[in-house]
Amino acid sequence: MSFLQLKGVSKNYGSGEQQAEVLSDVNLSIDEGEFVAIVGFSGSGKTTLISTIAGLIQPDAGEVLFQGRPVTGPAPDRGVVFQNYSLLPWLTVQSNVALAVDSVFPKWSTEQRHAHVRKYIEMVGLTHAVERRPAELSGGMRQRVAVARALAMDPKVLLLDEPLSALDALTRSRLQDEIEAIWERQRKTVILVTNDVDEALLLADRIIALEPGPRATLGREFKVDLPRPRDRMAVNDDGSYRKLRAQISQYLMSLSGQRSGVASAPRALPSVVPIEPLVPKAMRKATRPKPAENVDKFVEFYDVTKVYPTPKGPLTVVDRFQLDIRKGEFISLIGHSGCGKSTVLSMVAGLTEVSGGGITLDAREVTSAGPDRGVVFQAPSLLPWLTARENVELGVNRVYPHASEQERSDIVEYYLARVGLGDVLEKKASELSNGMKQRVGLARAFALSPKLLLLDEPFGMLDALTRWELQEVLMEVWKRNQVTAICVTHDVDEAILLADRVVMMTNGPHARIGRIMQIDLPRPRTRKQLLEHPMYYHYRNELLAFLESCGRQQTHAA
Repeated sequence: MSFLQLKGVSKNYGSGEQQAEVLSDVNLSIDEGEFVAIVGFSGSGKTTLISTIAGLIQPDAGEVLFQGRPVTGPAPDRGVVFQNYSLLPWLTVQSNVALAVDSVFPKWSTEQRHAHVRKYIEMVGLTHAVERRPAELSGGMRQRVAVARALAMDPKVLLLDEPLSALDALTRSRLQDEIEAIWERQRKTVILVTNDVDEALLLADRIIALEPGPRATLGREFKVDLPRPRDRMAVNDDGSYRKLRAQISQYLMSLSGQRSGVASAPRALPSVVPIEPLVPKAMRKATRPKPAENVDKFVEFYDVTKVYPTPKGPLTVVDRFQLDIRKGEFISLIGHSGCGKSTVLSMVAGLTEVSGGGITLDAREVTSAGPDRGVVFQAPSLLPWLTARENVELGVNRVYPHASEQERSDIVEYYLARVGLGDVLEKKASELSNGMKQRVGLARAFALSPKLLLLDEPFGMLDALTRWELQEVLMEVWKRNQVTAICVTHDVDEAILLADRVVMMTNGPHARIGRIMQIDLPRPRTRKQLLEHPMYYHYRNELLAFLESCGRQQTHAA
């Protein structure tokens, strides 16, 4: 008899024509002590599946059996950790964990309960913060409290619903190590819902794909026969790990292709160029682009420094950042949180003042923001009451005032079609998914025909699989335009896929360039080609080693 079993589980929301079929005929058996990872797309029903196992919602068909008995509601033998922390903000770390312990073990003495709470707070490394409230904690520390609270209930099954997806890469890797160490010590049955293939490979015994909805169901499963403990640096050189990682990634990419469908063919792009905003109207020549003055130093950072005033005195965030970028080059800027990546991008965008040194774009000093620089942020900042078309039109109308109305409309439709939104031009931004909103942001940036494209973790808020899709979209559109680009990221694979050079930044404060890596891989690139290229893991090793070294420095400094 399976320790935990799902038999023909289906779940719908709504009724009549508005009914959404989320899960369909889900069947799963899990042994006691097993660590299972379920990977899938956002919106595919992963949270619904976890909530059904937890007893928080009831299936419309089928049943969930735990130790042979039907699950009819929530119980402390199934501990849940969600993506958001759900801590009570007025209670300390100690009190948030104690609340659960007092509820589950009311017959224990005060001393027993107190010792039990302290044990799990110590287990997640928060002994120094027992009297702090959630507002005084970082995101990673809050999630540690949530894990401690779930474990302190002494559940037989631990359900983890993307518990680390909102965290920066360094904090995420540390918590992955802690989760594996706790699992090794306690051997609890664990179900982890994640969109990160590497996270699943590091932690799980078995990885199961949840196929895209509607009517999502479990797809292919993969056995992870890698020795434990799994070191993220060591497995990168393991042939079995590489093979399994490629198999899982390629399977998920095939599901992604089924979900995305065929993009509508874009109409022809008019041969008009944007106005040059800094040249007087009488001198504007809108019919032909101006050649770059120095292609080797199209973008030049010279000893760029940024200092912020603080109550404790001036804080130098970026210290003498120096870099030359060729026209048409794609640069990835990578480093841990707080290393000044976004500050560098904000300065070249003209959104943040430079404290020292200078930045030039096509031989002109950057002193303010302008349409010659297209910016895509982590959140796309669309106007929710406008349609996808109207959000892109706002910028197009500004930089192509000399073009006809039909030409401007063709530009908008061309780029929205290029990013796979040709069928939703008239949908309001408020009706779009996060991935679709970010596609609009990309279309808007490219439609301005900027001299420099600036991407600040543009896919950071998206699930890994949607991120893969949009990376491919970005590469496809970039290939046509060959626009000079800088992309801030914390994702090693994204940095390698996109870049001609990866610029690695040291930890802040006083962050500067630590190393620059040339990516000598043929273009056009796809993720599938990347996984198969013999140099890919060499580049990945170099980046991981640099980030690991910076991570150790941060730990010692803390």
